[in-house]
Amino acid sequence: MNSKTLRSLLIFVSLLFSIHSYSQAQLTSDDALSQFNEVQKTIEASFPQNEMRTFRRESFSEIQLKTYLTQHFKQLDLIPFIKDNHVIKLDAYLHSANWFKLIGMPKESIKSYKDFFAYYDANEQYLTNAEKKDYLKMRSFGYDMLAVNYAKISQIDSADVQHKFNLKFAQQFNTISFPSALNNYGLFFYWTKKDLETALIHFHRAFDIMSQSEFSNHYLLGSIRDNIADIYVEQNKLNEANTLYQNNFEFYKHTINVDLESLDITRLISAGSQYVSTSLALSQVDDAEKIFNELVTIINDPIHNTKVQPSSFLEILKAKEALYFKQNKFKDAYQISKEVKTLEDSLKSLTASSEQKWLTVVNEIVLDQVKQNFVVENNLKENKIKSQRSKLWITSLISSIFIILLLSVILRRRQYLIIAKNKQQLAEQSLEFTALKNEKLNAEIESKKRDLSDFAINLSQNQEWAKALADKLEQLKTTKGRERKKLLDDFEQDIQNKIKFDQDTENFYDRLDKLGDLFYSALHTNYPNLTKTEIRLCSLIRLKIDSHAIANLQNITLASLNTSRYRLRKKLNLAEGDNLDEFIQFL
Repeated sequence: MNSKTLRSLLIFVSLLFSIHSYSQAQLTSDDALSQFNEVQKTIEASFPQNEMRTFRRESFSEIQLKTYLTQHFKQLDLIPFIKDNHVIKLDAYLHSANWFKLIGMPKESIKSYKDFFAYYDANEQYLTNAEKKDYLKMRSFGYDMLAVNYAKISQIDSADVQHKFNLKFAQQFNTISFPSALNNYGLFFYWTKKDLETALIHFHRAFDIMSQSEFSNHYLLGSIRDNIADIYVEQNKLNEANTLYQNNFEFYKHTINVDLESLDITRLISAGSQYVSTSLALSQVDDAEKIFNELVTIINDPIHNTKVQPSSFLEILKAKEALYFKQNKFKDAYQISKEVKTLEDSLKSLTASSEQKWLTVVNEIVLDQVKQNFVVENNLKENKIKSQRSKLWITSLISSIFIILLLSVILRRRQYLIIAKNKQQLAEQSLEFTALKNEKLNAEIESKKRDLSDFAINLSQNQEWAKALADKLEQLKTTKGRERKKLLDDFEQDIQNKIKFDQDTENFYDRLDKLGDLFYSALHTNYPNLTKTEIRLCSLIRLKIDSHAIANLQNITLASLNTSRYRLRKKLNLAEGDNLDEFIQFL
């Protein structure tokens, strides 16, 4: 086969590969980001993320809800195709998680929160320090909401573990997140476990931290105070509860809710209504009437009137009914009770209708999503089969062509060798054979010389080491007293030096120290009294190396290692029930 024919074959193969090569069509990162932004613009046009109404069920009609959910799921489907843009992706996961939680879809919320934390942990190294700082509060809030969602779907143990994890996380930072975590853990005991005493402990601890810090005017303080008062009512401590409701009523008159960027009228009315109820229970009728008149003034104020929720009107009606009853205005009280009943029935009917509407829409969206995923999976499978067939065909064709080329080259080479061999003279072959044989013998001799030399050197070194040990042994036989002790120590040291750890162990620790710089920094900051050996022990535990391997690396016994672990626990201030390995993993 001449060179022209070979060149033609190669061109033909290249053309075939260009025509039949196939790759599965996928979105590029730029296309996915562009589509994501377009969907975001559509969402923001109707329901901006910075408006509270976006997170309320009653803000959506059935059509709006279906549209919003569809857009939401579309955004979530686009995220995996977007490369980098970490803040955009984190914010999308977080917004979805918060929205699903507030509109009552805990399972979807849990999934989005888990996606958020998984992505954050995988890409934290690419965030700036300012971005990491911004996400601190969001991460603590997310851990809290994960726990709340677990409780809603009756996974009580998971909720408890999540609350404890968040307390440990939030306590590291001087932010509002720690008292907020304490308050939410208290609500878990109050609402879910019905453990009033434990709930009260957490509420009081959160309240003390808030009262004695720069957060003393934060609106969260009113929520904590309200939770304590509610428990006091259940415990029949009406005087204490009445005082707290009074404080809250005054507190909400001037405290701005940072989320609403205004006064929280709902909480203000609730605090006033509770203040009226406890005052009436304590027979402080005049005080109750005065408070009630203030509430009426608030709801009649044009500035606040549009912000009053139906549930707040219901609270005021109930307070009015109780006031009339205490004033012996039974006829008026009866008339108000009918209004209360009508409004309650209306709200229940509205809630039931809303629940049915949401259930219907969610089921439709989920069904559409399942259908869409089924179609996508089928298309992907078909494309994969076509791609595999195409690749197999091309591979077979290329293999056949190369086999033909290879056979041609081999035949041509064989023919050339035969011609060359026939042209050689017998004398030249004999001389070449003799020269090759002599060269091989010389090479073998040189190799054996090197082997004997190496063996002699090693033997000599071992004999010298053995002779030195024998000499010291003879000296030991004839030496007594302190000199014998010194010789015995030298003898033992020689043996230890022969079998001691090599330089690789020190190299391992050097690399361990370099890889653990950030971890060491955290340990030095939080636990400055740790020794270098104890810090290395923490690093080995953090790498999940078992105790036998750690003992071998440190050239100590397991008993000594257990002693080191006990001392380390004391320096880390761990309680008896705390697991050392788990604690180090979370540092």
